[in-house]
Amino acid sequence: MGIFSSLLGNAGVVDQAKLQDEFGKLLADGEAIEIGFKLIRDTFIFTNKRLIIIDVQGLTGKKTEYMSISYKSISRFSIETAGTFDLDAELKIWVSSETMPSITKKFNKSVNIYDVQKVLAQHVLG
Repeated sequence: MGIFSSLLGNAGVVDQAKLQDEFGKLLADGEAIEIGFKLIRDTFIFTNKRLIIIDVQGLTGKKTEYMSISYKSISRFSIETAGTFDLDAELKIWVSSETMPSITKKFNKSVNIYDVQKVLAQHVLG
């Protein structure tokens, strides 16, 4: 749990108790939230079993997609850091043998893309 402890003070990391209160109903028996990252309206939750992406949609934000991805189904991932003119960093995730990324998400400066990559790497490679 050392990697998660070192990330907890960073902007964009969501309090674990808050995640549990809001998204605990999504968890299976024996599943626990390890860490979560808040984008503008979306949330990335890393559990001990899978990655859950909460995608808030529409103008009112009443429609929400909950995407569940098992770590073993992630074949590769990449990060693209923010540049001088492009202020958003980007994460791409490929599931199974797809040729195009299954998931592409932009992160603003409040989330350290290297932290997200580190947690993802620990689960996918470990």
